[in-house]
Formats: sequence, C-alpha cells, structure tokens
Amino acid sequence: MLRAFVVDDEALARDELIYLLKKTGKVKIVGEAESVQDAIDKMSALAVDVLFVDMMLTNELGLELVERVKQSNQKLQIVFATAYDDYAVKAFDLNAADYLLKPFDEKRVQQAVEKMIANDRRNETKDLHVSVNGKPVDKLAITVDERMIILPIVDLLYIESIDGSTIVTTNTEKYTVAETLVNVEKKLQMTSITRVHRSYLVNLEAIVEIRPWFHSTYNLMMKDGAKIPVSRTYKHVLKQFIHI
Repeated sequence: MLRAFVVDDEALARDELIYLLKKTGKVKIVGEAESVQDAIDKMSALAVDVLFVDMMLTNELGLELVERVKQSNQKLQIVFATAYDDYAVKAFDLNAADYLLKPFDEKRVQQAVEKMIANDRRNETKDLHVSVNGKPVDKLAITVDERMIILPIVDLLYIESIDGSTIVTTNTEKYTVAETLVNVEKKLQMTSITRVHRSYLVNLEAIVEIRPWFHSTYNLMMKDGAKIPVSRTYKHVLKQFIHI
C-alpha cells in the first residue's frame, strides 16, 4: 500500500483528495499539512512514498517544498494537485510523476494511484525492463541493410516515422530500419523511450528544453537540436510520467 502525504492550504480540497485516495483502497494517508514548513516538520519523522502537493500555497509555492524534500528522499514520488496548469513544464523539470487538476476527478485520481504503484514496481527493478534470463534490457537491436546493429538505449535520442520509413536517431548516427514504429516501441517498453506523437518516440533523458506551443501542446528540444512535437493525445506524458 502506498504511503501518502497531502499538502494543501485549503482544508476542503485537502479532505476531498484524501477521501478519493482512501477510496482506492491502495493508499494509506500518513500525514497532511497546510504549509511548506508544517509539511517538512511532519515528514521528517515519517516514511512517505508519494507526496501530493498543491502548487500554490498561501504566500508560498509547493515547488519550494518539493525542492527541499527531494534533497533527502530522492525516491519520493511527487504529484502536483492544483487548480493551476501553468507550472506543467516546471513539474516536468522536477520529475513529477503526475499532475492532477482541481476539481479532482475520481477516475483520474485512481489512474494516478495506479501509476504510482507501477512506478514503485519499476523502482524495485531499478527502472529497467528485466528479460526472462534476469538480465536488464538496455540495448535495442535493429536491422540495417542486412546487418544487425546493437544500440545502447542511452545513446538513442528519438525515433520517427516518415513516409512509411522508421528512422532511429542516436547521438552520432541515423539509421533507417524496415520495422514499423509500433514494433520498435514494443521493444522499448519499460525504458526511458516513450511515445509523444503518432510519428515520434523520444528518449526522455535526451530532452534539453520544453517549449509551450499552440492549443496547450509542446515542442521538445532534443540534444541534437531537433524539435519534436508533442500531440494533444500524448501531452499527458509530460505531466504524468516519466520516467527517468
């Protein structure tokens, strides 16, 4: 069961979120607070898996709390629960696991909890996909001109589908492969590679900047200077995940 701590300066909002979290049957509320210092004082003596924090507290930011508590607990999962969506990019920078908007939706809260549980399971395996022989999968095998090339996943930047061709871009090379983007995506499950557009997979570790774009979407600036679009269908990736 997930051990959660909830921080919100509005008692009614705090009570509502606590109610919805308890209703999942998968969360134990170990504490709550209405300010940054109150939360720090209480959390110092508690074992906490997930911190649910309002972005805007009275005369202070929830971001300040996150920056401080992460210094002592790197494994702590963060979920911003707020009426403001203007801080989504900053939340991504802080590796927030999810971003819940007020008024809270019961189904959305349930999804967040399931994601936290899945993240915990990944942490137990060091965030790596484990193969049947027990060895971590940290490479991608691709076939190029009848040659099999082994690429370390840390070297991948992004993978795109253009005019029916799948192109894999690494730190040093571009490879055109015969496989579909969907098939390549299946090989990369449980890694830092994720879909952000129907035509793009990106390595979250290779993103250097996130730029807001039209209609609440984003463009991702990659290490090689490429600009990758995030479609509305997949923009939740930046708010939810991630994966690092």
